[in-house]
Amino acid sequence: MAPEVLRGYQYTKAADIYSFGIVMNEFLSEEIPFNDIPHDEFLAIKICKGLRPTISEGVPKLLADLIVKCWNAEIKNGPTTKELYQTLNEWNDEISEYSKNSEDNKDGDNSQNSEIYFQIKECDKIRKEISKTDQMKINPKAFKHTHKHFILVDF
Repeated sequence: MAPEVLRGYQYTKAADIYSFGIVMNEFLSEEIPFNDIPHDEFLAIKICKGLRPTISEGVPKLLADLIVKCWNAEIKNGPTTKELYQTLNEWNDEISEYSKNSEDNKDGDNSQNSEIYFQIKECDKIRKEISKTDQMKINPKAFKHTHKHFILVDF
């Protein structure tokens, strides 16, 4: 939940951007945010003071940078929905084009470079080294006194 919402302000598109960053990080990191600390009013206060989830090393830098922008405490410094859409759409087009060019160019000499494509490929290598048993860890004590606004989804 976005810090401004925790402070009692109305839910806005900016809060959706913050939440998108949280979900994006959870998906890419394969970890539940703040899984090692109780989800209570103290966590809410820490979030309002700037605490953010950890971004794992297996997340491509371009995506990690976007996540951090989504979490910006100054709403005006975060991306708008339009900017977010444009960035993700550009990356999708870039990856699709690079993949197509790679298939067309069998000798491996691809003159078009794609930073997002290379970062994703590199992070895929890192992820393969991480054991599945280390992923999606949940500390049951962290959810003993779950804050009424936090929802725990059983995987």
